[in-house]
Amino acid sequence: MQTIILDQPGSFRLTETDAPTQPAAGEALLRVRRVGICGTDLHAFRGRQPFFSYPRILGHELGVEIVALGAGTENAELTIGDLCAVQPYLHCGQCSACRRGKTNCCSSLQTLGVHTDGGMREYITLPVNLLHKANGLSADQLAVVEMLCIGAHAVRRGQPEAGEQVLVIGAGPIGLGAIQFARLAGADVTVMELSDKRKQFCQEQIGVEQFVDPRIDPVGELRRMMGGELPTLVFDATGNVNSMNSAFGYVEQGGKLVFVGLVQDDVTFYDPEFHRREMTLMSSRNATNVDFQNVIGALEAGKINLNPWITHRATPQELIGEFANWTNPEFGVVKAMLEF
Repeated sequence: MQTIILDQPGSFRLTETDAPTQPAAGEALLRVRRVGICGTDLHAFRGRQPFFSYPRILGHELGVEIVALGAGTENAELTIGDLCAVQPYLHCGQCSACRRGKTNCCSSLQTLGVHTDGGMREYITLPVNLLHKANGLSADQLAVVEMLCIGAHAVRRGQPEAGEQVLVIGAGPIGLGAIQFARLAGADVTVMELSDKRKQFCQEQIGVEQFVDPRIDPVGELRRMMGGELPTLVFDATGNVNSMNSAFGYVEQGGKLVFVGLVQDDVTFYDPEFHRREMTLMSSRNATNVDFQNVIGALEAGKINLNPWITHRATPQELIGEFANWTNPEFGVVKAMLEF
């Protein structure tokens, strides 16, 4: 089968590997139809992804088709030919976090395409409990579900209220998911973003009307926009240490700051000011089964139009030459898609 391997930073290889055999009990053999290209993949290509080793088969945003089912799947409500999204987090089910329902931060978590080989190959075998069947959704839509779940989980962590002033910093794919689900929760969302292309996308495709430029007195501008106050809930989806450090200054008294992005650096803040505001600081990692159900439900209900999100496509042969371009903001990638 065709398989794409990232041998080292900046170097992909398209090769042939052995296809999986029949699935074991509780597993499914899957035909990979689509692979969404994630920021994690871009970081790995540039050699900037933490907890990562080479060589690696990337790919954790997957739209797959069931080819065969192993024993013990009779009650999984899955049949051969079903299209599914994949929850790509392999968790133990036994550690403290898993027992408390926080499978997204299992003590021995392995994410497909990061800690273990992922889906940039024609076939893969996975446990059926990681599959999420959807009614009427395309392979394209299913391959974007996991990305949306990252933002949806962060919003569920932040628990915005209807009408609450929310700031999302960074309108990349993960930030877009946070924007989308904060708006679905009824929040009044402002976006802080440098890129005019991304701001235009937010305005035209999601309906955002309020934007802040971080280079021009952002605190003053936020106060002018919000009647002298600051947002009570801030999401930073940049993965940029300078942005994350600055984000502490954008939160209103008694407000919450949620870090969705990940950075290989130390995030610092001035403790007296942090205490003065009695700020709540949270991280948000991956997603859970509940988030996948919520996102798929929103897509099935037509609450999100994903067609404009997919801006670039490639076959396995084309990806080798195109991938480096997708790391360049000038190419305007919102979501790139690998098609097998």
